[in-house]
Amino acid sequence: MPFTWVDWAIVAIVAISALISLSRGFVKEALSLLTWIIAGAVAWMFGGSLSEYLTGYIETPSARVIAGCAIIFVATLIVGAMINYLISELVRVTGLSGTDRFLGMAFGAARGALLVVTAVGLLSLGPVQQDKWWQESRLVPQFLLVADWSKNLILGWSSQWLASGISVPADIPFKEHLLPTAKTPQ
Repeated sequence: MPFTWVDWAIVAIVAISALISLSRGFVKEALSLLTWIIAGAVAWMFGGSLSEYLTGYIETPSARVIAGCAIIFVATLIVGAMINYLISELVRVTGLSGTDRFLGMAFGAARGALLVVTAVGLLSLGPVQQDKWWQESRLVPQFLLVADWSKNLILGWSSQWLASGISVPADIPFKEHLLPTAKTPQ
């Protein structure tokens, strides 16, 4: 059975992702991903604290928290981009750019495959399984196997986490900024 348009689209997604990472290199790609993760964590941890300084500018408490998180998120991305540039220049100067680009290509192909696995997993939740293009595809079943395996793995981890008795901390970030505090009658 020949490749369908869906199979060629899957190949294109993986190939484009690999080519982008080939041009950027592994160090840039890995540091970019790490920067986004750190930016999200820093925004989550300190966005509520920054929101206190925005009371004179934004009236709504939830909008203040969102603005505080957004400001910290963007600032962290900018700092991360500067660090990424410096480290990438260091890799270029040391002569490791060929290895860096090859590893980047492998990283990009894995990222493209992960995007396809996610898309196939989400699409499988809908009625597309009856569509002709879905049934005739040669690659969709392979990625669907990985999507099902991933889903089972994640569900297993989450059920173990819930069964282990790990509780959500009482002091959730932003709680005091989003929920009105109860005032005791005097």
